[in-house]
Amino acid sequence: MAEEIRDLIEKINQDGIRAAEEKAREIEAAAQKEAGEILARARHDAETMLSAAREKIRREEENEKTVLVQAGRDLLLSLRNEIRAMLGRLMEGEIRDALPPEALARLLSEVIRQGSTGKSGDITVFLKKEDRDALEARFLQRLREETKKNIVLSAADGISGGFVISWDGGKSCYDYSDRALATHLGARLKSKLDRILRDAAGE
Repeated sequence: MAEEIRDLIEKINQDGIRAAEEKAREIEAAAQKEAGEILARARHDAETMLSAAREKIRREEENEKTVLVQAGRDLLLSLRNEIRAMLGRLMEGEIRDALPPEALARLLSEVIRQGSTGKSGDITVFLKKEDRDALEARFLQRLREETKKNIVLSAADGISGGFVISWDGGKSCYDYSDRALATHLGARLKSKLDRILRDAAGE
């Protein structure tokens, strides 16, 4: 009887140990599985975060590049406009300097002779006041004799150099002012200037 009890106890112990070992293996397998899943999620999350960070950096770099390119274009456009304006001012000044009263008288004489064919009546010439006064005092009579026309000189506030001429009392005019001449000459020079600036900018 005692031996049977010992066998029973031993069987119970062995069954308990096996059960405990089986349970331990199950717990270990579950722990390994959960650890693997946690590690996989962590890797996935890390890769997602890294990918998002790289994409953010790429977008920021692209935005910075776009901003820098636009800023460069704006600067070049501003510089181009400023150079054009400077060129216009320089040309107007040069033309004014090139048209003192003596040169104005010669140019007027030529324009009136070539433009008066078939036209009758007074010729009105608009100039800045200083040029009008100088021409009246020194050249008007000679101009009238040379052209055989009645020439009326009139001061105009909007003219800083050169002249505007009319054969019909001011209804229509031909503009030989410094501004008009600078615009005409500048159209050719500005196209060359634009080409130089584009070449310099690598466009």
